[in-house]
Amino acid sequence: MRLSTKQWIQVGISLVVAIWIFWFLYKDVKMESLLEALQQASLFWIFMSVFISVLGYGLRAWRWKLLIEGDVGKKVKSSHSFWALMVGYLVNLLVPRAGEVARCGVLKRTDNLQVSKLLGTVILERMIDLLFLLGVMVLAFVVEHEVFVQLAGDLVSLETLAVSLKSYMPLLLGGVILIGIILNWVRKRYRDHGLVQKFQHFMREFFQGMKSLRQVTHPKSFWMASTCIWIIYFLMMYFVAIAIPSTANLSPSAVLMVMVMGSIGMIAPVQGGIGTFHALVAFILMTYGLTEEEGKIIAVIIHSSQVLTVLLLGALGLFMVAKITLVAKLKPEKLRSK
Repeated sequence: MRLSTKQWIQVGISLVVAIWIFWFLYKDVKMESLLEALQQASLFWIFMSVFISVLGYGLRAWRWKLLIEGDVGKKVKSSHSFWALMVGYLVNLLVPRAGEVARCGVLKRTDNLQVSKLLGTVILERMIDLLFLLGVMVLAFVVEHEVFVQLAGDLVSLETLAVSLKSYMPLLLGGVILIGIILNWVRKRYRDHGLVQKFQHFMREFFQGMKSLRQVTHPKSFWMASTCIWIIYFLMMYFVAIAIPSTANLSPSAVLMVMVMGSIGMIAPVQGGIGTFHALVAFILMTYGLTEEEGKIIAVIIHSSQVLTVLLLGALGLFMVAKITLVAKLKPEKLRSK
């Protein structure tokens, strides 16, 4: 996948921002404190977190395979979708969001599938993940309602906000209507503009992907896999929490809040959620009584274990893809020689 000069500049800017956020967060954290935390941590539970995360990647690859087979109508090996997925995650560590295109490119090489068709399934997959994230956020709000109220109260007075909303409700409604009129005018006036066309293309791909859900051969398995993926995300966090003495006593609902904040941090358009993940996880852990340094150290342990896993599996994925492609090329030659 080739990037234009403009895209490389965007990548460079996002990387600089990520490094700056990370440096700003950890400039006061002593290396001795991090090493001491690692010595006190249970390597067994950290290993279990990594192990179950690999199972999660496998489950995600299998779910993607179901989407592809339903949309394209062609069988895909689970191993092929798994290595494509890991290569995609590896690329995301360098270029945010480019991994989605990269994994489609891998399956084009290994299974000769159209990238445009595969992108539709990836977009749908991301939309489904977003819906599950919203559902998890609602669940976290229900089980940790007091924490949400406390955070909101620290940021803004709820009573003042309620009075302001009541006073300015007519103005807000008028603003929403005006924005809707402006957006409609922009859509009609600039319908041939590149950004508008990209958005329209995105929506077409999304609705096309939604139709492919009806064609999934095992719909119950698909939704069960989607649910299990998020359960695995929770267990990844929970096992690391158990491994570290300062978080070993956190309740499952508190770990759920940490998972929500970490997931939001990973959405940010920076390489691998560097900085944003650490900031949000450390922030929410401080709400549960941990010191700022403890929260930052735990965030870096969680993030680093997953980044190392992606680096190893992604590098192995590049090797496996090259091997699969080479074997596919050699087969016709062997048949011709016979």
